[in-house]
Amino acid sequence: MIRPSKTLAPLLLAAAAVLGGCTTHYIPNTDVEDNEENRKIVTFCEKYRHAVENKDVGALLQLASPQYYEDGGNVDAADDLDYAGLRDYLKGKFQDARAIRYEIRYRRVVKEEDIVYVDYTFSASYRIPGQKGEEWRRKVDDNRLELVPHQESFRIVAGM
Repeated sequence: MIRPSKTLAPLLLAAAAVLGGCTTHYIPNTDVEDNEENRKIVTFCEKYRHAVENKDVGALLQLASPQYYEDGGNVDAADDLDYAGLRDYLKGKFQDARAIRYEIRYRRVVKEEDIVYVDYTFSASYRIPGQKGEEWRRKVDDNRLELVPHQESFRIVAGM
């Protein structure tokens, strides 16, 4: 049996302690580093997620900034959406949905000056009328919410 020398054992223990101390801790069920600011951001985004599940247009509008603007990810201005059009857009999206389950896996939070980018993967399951009665549909995709600080919280400026 090989035994570490008396001088090597303390060095191994010190190295293990240093390496263990460098471990990054994540907010549970996310890939986001656990710190006070990130917890505040994820908590805000959870309000958004719950409002989507509840089809609560009023709550979603309260979470949105008056400067909200979505360009649809392309150069066609016909599908651009500002705060004034957000209410109609949301009502249209929720109109046929009988039930919504909206799950989010937070992947990354990046702060740049006065904007916070929250990258996440979502799984949206929703029940809508179909040819043979109500049917469940599902979509999984990546998205980004763009947030700006507002009082002690945030507002969404893009990404709904």
